[in-house]
Amino acid sequence: MIKIYNTLTRNKEEFQPIETGKVKMYVCGPTVYNYIHIGNSRSTVAFDTIRRYFEYRGYDVNFVSNFTDVDDKIIRAAKEMKLSPAEVADKFIKAFEHDTEALEVKAATLHPRVMDNIPDIIAFIQVLVDKGYAYAVEGDVYYRTEKFEGYGKLSDQSIKDLKIGASERLEEEENRKKENPIDFALWKAAKEGEISWDSPWGAGRPGWHIECSVMATKYLGETIDIHGGGHDLTFPHHENEIAQSEAKTGKTFANYWMHNGFVTLGESGEKMSKSLGNFVLVHDILKELDPQILRFLLATSHYRRPIKFGEKAIEEATINLDKIKHAYLNADYRKSDAVESLDGDPQDVTHFKDLEQRFVKEMDDDFQTDNAMTVIYQFAKELNLYTERKTVSLNVLTEAVRVLQEIMSIFGIKLEQETMLDEEVHALIEERIEARKNKDFARSDEIRDYLKDQGIILDDTPQGTRWRRA
Repeated sequence: MIKIYNTLTRNKEEFQPIETGKVKMYVCGPTVYNYIHIGNSRSTVAFDTIRRYFEYRGYDVNFVSNFTDVDDKIIRAAKEMKLSPAEVADKFIKAFEHDTEALEVKAATLHPRVMDNIPDIIAFIQVLVDKGYAYAVEGDVYYRTEKFEGYGKLSDQSIKDLKIGASERLEEEENRKKENPIDFALWKAAKEGEISWDSPWGAGRPGWHIECSVMATKYLGETIDIHGGGHDLTFPHHENEIAQSEAKTGKTFANYWMHNGFVTLGESGEKMSKSLGNFVLVHDILKELDPQILRFLLATSHYRRPIKFGEKAIEEATINLDKIKHAYLNADYRKSDAVESLDGDPQDVTHFKDLEQRFVKEMDDDFQTDNAMTVIYQFAKELNLYTERKTVSLNVLTEAVRVLQEIMSIFGIKLEQETMLDEEVHALIEERIEARKNKDFARSDEIRDYLKDQGIILDDTPQGTRWRRA
């Protein structure tokens, strides 16, 4: 039974889906005005890993993640780039897809965009107005927070404390329009020269929070299983989503709320954000770093804990991923001289399957990837020991390799070696093998160094020479 830490209850709870064998999951996507930074990718990779684990456990996951394609930041970027907001959004949605594809993130079941859902947003707001949960002022529409019982329950804050904090932050003009300083915008009146849509309250555009309430309930239903996002979205974004959605439907919006931890920079642990100007773009990282190493680093840290991103973390991820890949490649290589089966096969197969069950036990406990990786490292060690035996069984190797591939795919890691080599490279490997036989070590080293420059690493093992990509 999978257990999830629910931010709403602040407890770890057994996952009980609305519909047996299915998961309705909504994760807040990016505001597409720039390339995603490493912090954005943390959330994307974390929930992709969680989705993959649900699928590994046999669930059918309906995974919806939106694109916010109109807001203040996009409008500013459009002016700077001399493009329309839609063109800016198109540009950075393509960039998002390129970067996340490199990180082996599966495309969402659906990626809805705000601009495609404006009529639904207006209709949603109108219901809130009609029910007395919202009010219009000079073309803006605000949510009446004090009318919603339990406002602040997700972030564990009181209305009184929130009012004091909001009064200190808001400008006088904005306070003048609102009945209460903690009321928030559902619809924003159009400013001159900005993109807008007609509505019962005049030309304008949606507020940020209403978008996700509309798209989550439209595409997944009035009550969903899981709502996820970064820890920084707990308040006000997710708090406001609950208020909007539950006021409209009278039903629980999401049964489980999940939030991933921040990415911090270096050993100092400074939080990274675009507002601080200290963010690192994935677009740039991938020019220098193997995407599989970045994916491994992001996916194998427990989703609720912060990640320190820096040279040390990258080095550790590189070493650990290399250990697992070596174990896989060693086992895969030994298939060529393995016998069909051995008398000890049942015990050996059971041993590897027992390790898989230990992995499942850790992942079932709120996706404890740190502990699960300890099991995987043990699996790799045991697999290496098995492949070092003089005689090995194809039956055992096939099963062990299958299990390792399957559990690593949950983390978005591909262990398979490329099967085709350039003819020239293949010929050089064969030539080096002959050179070694003839004790022409100068030529052997020359070929090794040349192939290394081409990104091909050679490993001389007792079973022969293997190659791998650097």
